[in-house]
Amino acid sequence: MQFDDDAKLDPSQVEDVRASGPRAGGGGGGRGMMPGGCVLPVGGKGGGCLLLLVGVAALFLFQIVPTNFSGDEPQSPAPSASRAEPQGSPSGNLASRCRTGADADQSEDCRIVGTVNSIQAYWKQAFTGRGRTSYTPAKTVLFSRAVNTACGAADSSVGPFYCPRDQKVYLDLTFFDTLQRDFGAKGGPFAQAYVIAHEYGHHVQNLLGTMNRVGNDRQGATSGAVRLELQADCYAGVWAGNAVRTGFYTQPFTQADIDEALSAAAAVGDDSIQRRSQGRVVPDAFTHGTSEQREKWFSVGYKSGDPARCDTFTGGI
Repeated sequence: MQFDDDAKLDPSQVEDVRASGPRAGGGGGGRGMMPGGCVLPVGGKGGGCLLLLVGVAALFLFQIVPTNFSGDEPQSPAPSASRAEPQGSPSGNLASRCRTGADADQSEDCRIVGTVNSIQAYWKQAFTGRGRTSYTPAKTVLFSRAVNTACGAADSSVGPFYCPRDQKVYLDLTFFDTLQRDFGAKGGPFAQAYVIAHEYGHHVQNLLGTMNRVGNDRQGATSGAVRLELQADCYAGVWAGNAVRTGFYTQPFTQADIDEALSAAAAVGDDSIQRRSQGRVVPDAFTHGTSEQREKWFSVGYKSGDPARCDTFTGGI
C-alpha cells in the first residue's frame, strides 16, 4: 500500500478531536449513550440506533448509528468514574503534518487522511460517471475514548461507525489494535483501509437511499441488515479495485494488501464473533453476515470494480 509521494492530501476531510475529548461531532448534539454491547442496536432508551448484535461484548464493528426508530427519548449517559478523560492527540495538527502522499507513507494519521481522500475521490467519480446526483463528501472524525455525534454519544467500545444524521464516519484508531489482538485479524494498513472504506460504503448507501430498504428486517441470516452490511463490504472492494485510478497510489494493491482486508473481514463475521463469545452460532441473530460472506462480497467488489455488482438485496447472499 504505497502512496504517490507527490499526491496532494486534503486533511480537511478528517477532523481530529482527540485532544479535546468528547464533543459534538455534528448538528444533533448528544442524544444518549449507545451501549457498549451493540452493533446497530434497536432504538430506545439505550440510544438512537438500528439493530442489535446478540452475544458480543467489548467490540463492535462497522456500524451505522441512525435515528431512534422506537420513538423513545434516549437517556443521557451517566458519568463513569472508571473512565479516564480522553488524552490529547500526540500527532499535532493534521493540516500542517499531512500534505502529500509521502507524509501518508510515514504517519498513521496521514495514511488515514490519504485513504479517506482516495475513497471519496473514487465515489465522486463513480457518481458523476453514472449520472447520479453529485456525491456529498463525508468527514471522518478521529476521536479518543468518547465522542458526541448527531446520532448520540458513543465511546470506543462501539467500534468504527457512520452517523447518517451528520454524515460522518467516527473512528478511534485503538480499535485496530483490538481487531488484531482479540479477534485474530492480521492487521496492517490495508485492514484499516478496508474498515474505513466499509464505513464510506454506508455513506454511499445513505446518499442513494438504500438504508431505507432495511425497514424492520433488522436481524437474521438473510435480513435486510445483513444485506446492507455485505453491500458495504462489496463497496469497499469496489474502491480497492479502483483506488490506483484516484491518483493517490503508485500501483494497484498487492495480494498481501488484499489478504489483510480479507483477514479483517473474516475476523468480524457474525459466526466467528459468536463462536468466540458464546461458543455456538445463532444465525437468527446475525446482523452483518458470516466470515465467508464478508470475504466473498469484498472480493466481488474488488474483482469487478463495479458497484452495480454489489446488489446484495436481490437473490441469495
